[in-house]
Amino acid sequence: MPEFKTEGDINISKKRVEWYTKLPEEAKKWLKEDSKYFLHQALSTPCLNVISRCNGIYFEDVTGKKYMDFHGNNVHHIGFGHPEVIHAIKEQMNRSPFCTRRYTNTVAIRLAKKLAQLTPDDLSKCLFAPSGSDAVEIALKLGMGFTKRFKTLSWWESFHGAGFGAISVGGEAIFRGEIPLLPGTEHVPPPNCYRCAFGYSERDECNLECAQIVRYCIEKEKDVAAVIAETIRSIPYVPPLDYWKEVRITCDDNGVVLIIDEIPHGLGRTGRMFTYEHYDLIPDILVLGKPLGGGIVPLAATIAKEDMDVMGHRALGHYTHEKNPVLCSAALATIEIIEKNRLVENAAQQGEYALKRLNEMKNEHKLIGDVRGKGLLIGIELVKDHRKSRASNEAEIVMYKCLEKGLSFKVTMGNILTLTPPLTINKEEIDKALHIIDESLSEIERLIAI
Repeated sequence: MPEFKTEGDINISKKRVEWYTKLPEEAKKWLKEDSKYFLHQALSTPCLNVISRCNGIYFEDVTGKKYMDFHGNNVHHIGFGHPEVIHAIKEQMNRSPFCTRRYTNTVAIRLAKKLAQLTPDDLSKCLFAPSGSDAVEIALKLGMGFTKRFKTLSWWESFHGAGFGAISVGGEAIFRGEIPLLPGTEHVPPPNCYRCAFGYSERDECNLECAQIVRYCIEKEKDVAAVIAETIRSIPYVPPLDYWKEVRITCDDNGVVLIIDEIPHGLGRTGRMFTYEHYDLIPDILVLGKPLGGGIVPLAATIAKEDMDVMGHRALGHYTHEKNPVLCSAALATIEIIEKNRLVENAAQQGEYALKRLNEMKNEHKLIGDVRGKGLLIGIELVKDHRKSRASNEAEIVMYKCLEKGLSFKVTMGNILTLTPPLTINKEEIDKALHIIDESLSEIERLIAI
């Protein structure tokens, strides 16, 4: 079976098997049970370890070993187990734990109003959903209903969720095999400046062909309903400043809805409340998720411009827990914590410091080919040589060495160390994590005599 070096580190590799052999017997016992009762799937079961508790920026395994979590599935913007979110959930559960469909409640209305206040004036109508994937599919249906077209344009190597519609517009090979996909889901190369699909070796040579291909495809297809993408891809790919300006103009010229997926990064990860703010961009539809539930409950939102409220005769979502007051209370508490504790500003400050330190480390480690990111969305691309050959084997070894030292993160595309810590992190914790990475890289470079 091929090992797709895409969305995350592979759980069927030889090194993962070696990792299992080093785990304590208590963990092995529970992993055996987990493997017995859960369907196996790439990136997940068999699992990496067994978590017994999590709090703040840490989680513990069943033996009590603590790990700094620089992955957290991007749900832990405010850290795990925040007491104010737990209090809000408990209070709401005692008052009214559910809202029957066809009714509403004041908590859901307050959340909808708060999201409208946080986003640009035009984005004022929303629907809630139990997952980001569901919210993406609401956005796709709304875009199609609004334009009366059915095709979409999205990015190869992108991820928008695990539902049929979401994997169809997504571009990850590991989600797409053996499964029929929606028709009309066209794809273009992502704006990956380090590995430009159009052959430009230097960023200052770029003439934005990655944006021009969006216009080319839309004008050739003629019946595209929506463009959907993350402002900054989670790998991360950080597009040139003018990239989104060109895509926005292209969408406007052709009557195409622009859907921006900020499920993992919205609510402050990149040092702005929303990532699109870095590009002076306003989407037609915005999708939020992951951190919205405070790292405790699942909740996502689709937020659209008011003039797109044209599907009242159809059920776009109608989910059982669409206006669940417990979920909405968690989201309101989460947003309040982010604002009150100035976590967006902290993400910008700590991210700037981390990127500076990593660029210094780049000069010390031949394995580091590129460092990129915004705020606390950071990628370290490991390469073998000046030809940028992916150091996938080395990256996987780095990950396991860091885990042994108490740092957890995700490896993306086989060779990119992706760091997404909580927005509550401080300078000392950043230093501790970067020291672990620095030390692990040095150990590997000595081992392979780089």
